[in-house]
Amino acid sequence: MFYVHLNSVWGGHKVKAGIQMCREIRFPEQWRHLAVHGAEVIFYLTNVKGEDNFPVWNSHLISRAAENQRFIISSNIAASEQGCSSMAVSPKGNILTELPAGEEAVQKVVIDLTEVSDWYLSQSRMDLM
Repeated sequence: MFYVHLNSVWGGHKVKAGIQMCREIRFPEQWRHLAVHGAEVIFYLTNVKGEDNFPVWNSHLISRAAENQRFIISSNIAASEQGCSSMAVSPKGNILTELPAGEEAVQKVVIDLTEVSDWYLSQSRMDLM
C-alpha cells in the first residue's frame, strides 16, 4: 500500500489517493487503513479472470467503497478471458460507471470529493478489536 497525490486538471486541487492490487480486495482492514490515513480515492488494479468470480468481486468493491466512504476506481485487464468489468464506485456504494469485461475501453468519470466522509470511520469500535 502506498499513497499518491494527484493534481486535478481543473483548478489544481490535490487529491489524496491510495492503491490496492489484486487479492487485497479480500482484506478490508487495508482499505480502512488507506481511508483513515487520508485517501479520498482508492485505485484498485487487478487481473480477475472467469465470470464465476464476478458476483463476489463486485460485492467486495461496493462494500469497500461504502464501508470506507471513499471512491473506488477499479481497473481490470482487457483480455478475452477476463470475467469481471472495470468500474467506478461512489462512497455510497453506487456504481457510477462500468466497462464491459473482455473489451478495451476508456471512460471519463467525474467525481465530487465532497461525497467522501469519515462518518462511519469515526464510529468504529476499535476497543473491541
